[in-house]
Amino acid sequence: MAARRSNKRKRRNRGRFGILYQFLSLVIILVVIAAGCVVFFRVDEVTEDGESKYTAEEIIAASGIEQGDNLFLISPVQTGRKIASVLPYVDNVNVRRALPDGVVITVTECMPAAVIQGNGSWWIIDAKGKVLEQTASGTGAAVVSGLTALLPVEGTRLAVEDADSAKLNSLLQLLRAFSDRGMAEKVSSIDLTSTANIILEYDGRFTVKIPMNPENFALKVRALDETVAQLQTNESGSIDLTREDKVYFDQTGGGK
Repeated sequence: MAARRSNKRKRRNRGRFGILYQFLSLVIILVVIAAGCVVFFRVDEVTEDGESKYTAEEIIAASGIEQGDNLFLISPVQTGRKIASVLPYVDNVNVRRALPDGVVITVTECMPAAVIQGNGSWWIIDAKGKVLEQTASGTGAAVVSGLTALLPVEGTRLAVEDADSAKLNSLLQLLRAFSDRGMAEKVSSIDLTSTANIILEYDGRFTVKIPMNPENFALKVRALDETVAQLQTNESGSIDLTREDKVYFDQTGGGK
């Protein structure tokens, strides 16, 4: 009986040592693989793919990636954020590893949507409200009035006084509605002075009145597009989109 118990204990001990041996072997293998990645997978080439306002050299420099960096220690997310923070016109960034020794960076640009005054200067913003750069003259984007930027800084989100937060939300929603429909370039000015309606100049021919209701902007912009499409190219005037049931066009030009 004693011999049998001794044999069972030996078998249990061998089993335990076997499991421990397998675990240690796995750890050693993982360490060897990790060491191999650190030693062998080094960045030799960084390339920029796509068209951009910035040169490939500027984008690569903003990424902070250098030759000799470990390929697997590079964080695509953090690298993308770093590029976007340094280069204001960068909207989205895709950073991918190109084994065995390359990194490819693809960026998409922010498109200027409007210019707004703040801190004694004019600032270009995109449809998401990102401050792109300071400007001294017109850029072809819609000129915003009735709203002032609060301490604007390139690369940051547009900020305003708390009392104007609703107007800022309306501005951004309106810019996105025009952008989504491919009509943004035809808007030359946006007047947010009134809390009830937005007045804008469109296509160099029309003064348009839109109710300050972001939930209906997509429908109102579509109605504007359809209305203008039905008019002759030599017609101009005022378009009133504040009514729920009908669009009113005054060819005489009317007033605001």
